[in-house]
Amino acid sequence: MNYDRIYQYRFQQVSHEKKKVIWSIIAHYFYGLLGKPKRILDSAGGMCEFINAVPSEERWTVDIVDAIRKFAAPEVNLIIGDVLTVDLPKNYFDAVFISNFLEHLRSQEEVAFFLERMYGCLKPGGKIGIIGPNFKYCYREYFDFADHTVVLSELGVAEHLYGAGFTIEKSYSRFLPLSFRGGLPIHPTLVKLYMHMPFVWKILGKQFLFIAQKSPSKP
Repeated sequence: MNYDRIYQYRFQQVSHEKKKVIWSIIAHYFYGLLGKPKRILDSAGGMCEFINAVPSEERWTVDIVDAIRKFAAPEVNLIIGDVLTVDLPKNYFDAVFISNFLEHLRSQEEVAFFLERMYGCLKPGGKIGIIGPNFKYCYREYFDFADHTVVLSELGVAEHLYGAGFTIEKSYSRFLPLSFRGGLPIHPTLVKLYMHMPFVWKILGKQFLFIAQKSPSKP
């Protein structure tokens, strides 16, 4: 699959400035939710809007698409390759962030393997943050994206996290709208308000949100 061309097509009508504004707010929001981590890994960097904006001291990202080199800030530790197989340090990161990636994996077994791998990368007590489309609330549009393969709801993701060893701290079945093709407004003040108004998530949200922790005593 030519991900580079697929993403060019998908986002051709989307303002990159709009994405940057929204992701900067999302990044700072998750920085707080994840306990202000010093070392953070974004497991699927994409255009690096999250990893470039999050204020952690040490930032890593992985992506299979070589074009990510054009987007990653110079201080980001960039790894080109499949996150399921590339070399990553064990028991190292304070936090892992996963955005709109689980649904791209090839099977439920691969989702389980990936989350177990992320568990191993985290330091004891480290946290994982996950957002992604909730099939329950966007089933009509879920397969409008060429790289969506695995069907997931918040209940399935919760089971996967527990199976991988995590303790779930926060879970929301609805968080963000489905995509940048519409949904969130561009004005930063309105975006910030949205992030702190969970009752609005129940109306507009089509993605789940999870914060989970690795046991403080497990290597």
